[in-house]
Amino acid sequence: MQETTTTTPAISRRGLLRLSLGGTAMASLPGIGWAATGAAVPAFTDGLPRSRPEAQGISSASILAFLDDAERGAFELHSFMLWRNGHVVAEGWWDPYKPERRHMTHSLTKSVTVCAVGMAIADGKFGLDDKVVSFFPEHLPPTVSANLAAMTVRDLLTMRTGHESMVSGSVWRPIRTSWIAEFFKIPVVYTPGSKFVYTSAATYMLSAIVTKTTGQSTADYLKPRFFDPLGITGYEWDVGPEGISPGANGLSWKTVDSLKLGILHAQNGQWNGKQILTKAWVDSVHAPHTKDRYGYQWWLGQHGAYNADGLFGQYSVVFPEQNAVLALNSALPPKAGFNAGILYKHFPAAFGATALTSEKDYAALKARTRTLQLLPPVKPTSSPVAANVSGQRFDFAENPEKIKSMRLDFSSAESCVFTMEDDRGTHKVQVGLRKPFEGDTTITGNKLHHEYQPEVMRVVASGEWRDARTFVMTWTFVESAFRDTVECRFSGPYMRFDRSVNVNSSATEMPTLTGTRAKAA
Repeated sequence: MQETTTTTPAISRRGLLRLSLGGTAMASLPGIGWAATGAAVPAFTDGLPRSRPEAQGISSASILAFLDDAERGAFELHSFMLWRNGHVVAEGWWDPYKPERRHMTHSLTKSVTVCAVGMAIADGKFGLDDKVVSFFPEHLPPTVSANLAAMTVRDLLTMRTGHESMVSGSVWRPIRTSWIAEFFKIPVVYTPGSKFVYTSAATYMLSAIVTKTTGQSTADYLKPRFFDPLGITGYEWDVGPEGISPGANGLSWKTVDSLKLGILHAQNGQWNGKQILTKAWVDSVHAPHTKDRYGYQWWLGQHGAYNADGLFGQYSVVFPEQNAVLALNSALPPKAGFNAGILYKHFPAAFGATALTSEKDYAALKARTRTLQLLPPVKPTSSPVAANVSGQRFDFAENPEKIKSMRLDFSSAESCVFTMEDDRGTHKVQVGLRKPFEGDTTITGNKLHHEYQPEVMRVVASGEWRDARTFVMTWTFVESAFRDTVECRFSGPYMRFDRSVNVNSSATEMPTLTGTRAKAA
């Protein structure tokens, strides 16, 4: 399929925008879901060699200790891959997460965008000391302050823009007009280069500069230079207003792709003998531009490590002194203390020069990683209320969520179908009653999901009767960190509806809504 370019001024992870899927642009049409093609899926391979941990100086027991500690600390992990000396030595996915699934990366995306910046600088497209205002004269405010005029590309890279407070991606996501113009509206309170303030707005402008100087979105510019050489396919990266990738977020890819990002940096920018990033650029990204804290869109960790880090716990952690990389996807609340409490407690201490071989520990690690499970098995339950409410419509008064009606169909013993109508249309989730059911849904979390509102999401759903009147569903949105608990409690002609989420940047619960059974026509 030929590459096409759209400039639809809207933000959605799927449907309204161009999607880059392994570098192929796809126009999404109403009613067509990304996963509903019916095409056969080949066996997944990632191209990386494997080795026993002990052969690379890591004991299996040390990896088991990390997994035990994470479990005791109630840190919700979705996947991990550990690489050292050219080999993947351990890996695991908590079902229903899988190796071949994409996972939203949030701010880990920043460290991918900065690869494009380094390449564009090496290509002579722009320089570190170029002024930000010089790229976008058409978007400048009537009065350009001295501080704004002084801001450089280097200031964007080091998050020292002179802004007083951060801008989250969730703030701009609903905005349909130019985000460049939004950036120039932010007061530049401090002299650029003088104060560190972490902000997604800075990374967005880096992406915008790449697009302005190369004529391509960041995703498209990186395809032949980064994605293709590393064998990264099936990724998805939003494109926002003016054809610009958000830069700070919006990239979904597999766990192994986060691992490859880290491996590229651990190998000083080389991949299979080809120099993808200059060594000087790799050295720059983890230099302490903000003392002991931040490089160029990479966080500086302990013991010489540095990491790409996404909200809710997506990681690519590089241990350059030990030639090792750890990639993780998870669902961690903000400020969960994972880095200090678990990550750097176990790594790089696990990377010894030699490790005693223990067949017992290695067998235990293999068994453990084969049986990782996020949730307990579904417990088949029943209720006499199910037959009374099945197929009945419950109407809702005007509410902030703009939900109009709901319905549950319990006609099958294997699954029920939950249907909701709101201002966006009619949405369904098929919910397994004996085992989880996987499918696509147009129901989204929006406010509960860090303001993401895609057209289609992949969901693994199950449901149980907690008691005779309360039906509880679990919706795991398996290409993201989000897992919703949805409770429907029936009493006479009323249904009380509650919905909560495992992690979010703001509220984790919706206000309770009460619906009334519609009268028969």
